[in-house]
Amino acid sequence: MVATLQEILLAPDSQPKVIDDCFTLIEQELSDQSGVSAAAVKLAYKTVNTFFPGHVRTMIERLLPEMVDNLQPYWAEYNASGNAKFGDYLAERGGEVSEALLSVTDRHAEASDKPVVVKAYRGVRGSAAKHIQAALPRVGDLVLKYAN
Repeated sequence: MVATLQEILLAPDSQPKVIDDCFTLIEQELSDQSGVSAAAVKLAYKTVNTFFPGHVRTMIERLLPEMVDNLQPYWAEYNASGNAKFGDYLAERGGEVSEALLSVTDRHAEASDKPVVVKAYRGVRGSAAKHIQAALPRVGDLVLKYAN
């Protein structure tokens, strides 16, 4: 039987490493982006980090369990599909997967008590799906790193 993503990524010995890797993935994605929408995302990221140092890492810790829950159906389908790479599997379903992940951040943005963070998030939300879709191959690689 294949382990669930919760068992793989949220295990006490794995979760801190996964959080670190997610933070690194975000930094890499930001570094690789260019263009107008990338400039907006980079500005929003810088604004949040300026006003609330450590907020991004804290949010990764807080959001990870829900993100993992939303990725679990794709993990199960991927394992049944015989595809070689989870990132490719996710990328093939990019729109659907990005919206599943954004539903988590949308809920948390609505409940946030930090107007600066909410304003920054809303400013980039329109292009967020595109950026998440671009990151899905790396997300899949991150998952496989812990699954293997």
